[in-house]
Amino acid sequence: MSEAAAPRLADPDVESRLARLDGLLEHLESAPGPTTRSATEAVRLLIEVYGEALARVLDHADGRLAEHLADDELLGHLLVLHDIHPEPAERRAARAVERLRPAVRERGGDVEWAGVEGQVGRVRLRAGGGCGSGCGSGATEVTDAVREAVLAAAPELTAVESLPASPDRQPAPAFVPLATLTHRGAR
Repeated sequence: MSEAAAPRLADPDVESRLARLDGLLEHLESAPGPTTRSATEAVRLLIEVYGEALARVLDHADGRLAEHLADDELLGHLLVLHDIHPEPAERRAARAVERLRPAVRERGGDVEWAGVEGQVGRVRLRAGGGCGSGCGSGATEVTDAVREAVLAAAPELTAVESLPASPDRQPAPAFVPLATLTHRGAR
């Protein structure tokens, strides 16, 4: 008889544990004394050993498995943390933008990856709602979401810059009902 595998944590459970870990590490780093230094060193060494173990898993993975591992959100972040992600930062950032694109389009805008210059990721962002290149808090929320997604996928980048929309990709003209044009005086 084989034992059943331990149940996996759902993503919200992982996120809550990571948030708790961040808080504990922040508290630990602010406490003075030799115990704090020892505990901090123990955490650092543990991270290094786990990073080495993860790198060895990647060494044994074929291309398809490595791709699956990198596509998993949690594993992808760990691979980035340990600087062993099999994809270059630019490709990871471009994929993050593509994953956000449907949500931006749903708001009436668009976003596309424009590449990297130095350590800065570049996107072409057009806000929705007829704002052209951006207006109001909706545009700010979209810009912030794009920036966060790109920097989470590729923390090697130092910033994300929004470029103006391409001249050949102008937004479609706003819809004006024919009745509005033909019955101006009638009210």
